[in-house]
Amino acid sequence: MGRKPRGIKGKTTPIVVRTAPRDRCRAILQFGSLRLPAALGRSGITSRKREGDGATPRAVMPVLDSYRRGERRLALLSQLPVKRIRPDMLWCDDQRHPAYNRPVKAPFPAGHEKLRRSDHLYDICIVLDWNIRSRRRGCGSAIFFHIARPNYSPTEGCVAISFRDMQRLLPKLTKGTRLIVR
Repeated sequence: MGRKPRGIKGKTTPIVVRTAPRDRCRAILQFGSLRLPAALGRSGITSRKREGDGATPRAVMPVLDSYRRGERRLALLSQLPVKRIRPDMLWCDDQRHPAYNRPVKAPFPAGHEKLRRSDHLYDICIVLDWNIRSRRRGCGSAIFFHIARPNYSPTEGCVAISFRDMQRLLPKLTKGTRLIVR
């Protein structure tokens, strides 16, 4: 697999995301010397993230978990533990529910997002620590690093790159990797 890219003081190299020129819904993602196009939330980047605002939070977000579609044959190399997405896997986005911004199982009565999507966006889905370890109701949920649509159209607040680019980047990510949105 080769050497891991290293940053300052022995920490893993961060993923840095900056808004692209002339389009607040697009970004340039940088990992070491690698630069990749990315999609951002439909409302661009914000320092005041709220549930449903369509914005990508300006933050330092460590990588927590990763998921992949189980029935699709994906050639993936990863240093992260990767969980298979099952049909009953959901993510709670109802700020009134005790499981807010947590994975849940179907059937689930409160508002949620399906992790097994027909549009392939979550074929590879990396959970970022936005409002998870230090959770506050209404401050945004389901902020993931996932696969972009072919035209890089806006997300609901996540950061997304092409499947091919995710395959290139995934082997370099570890639990210590931080995604920094500036």
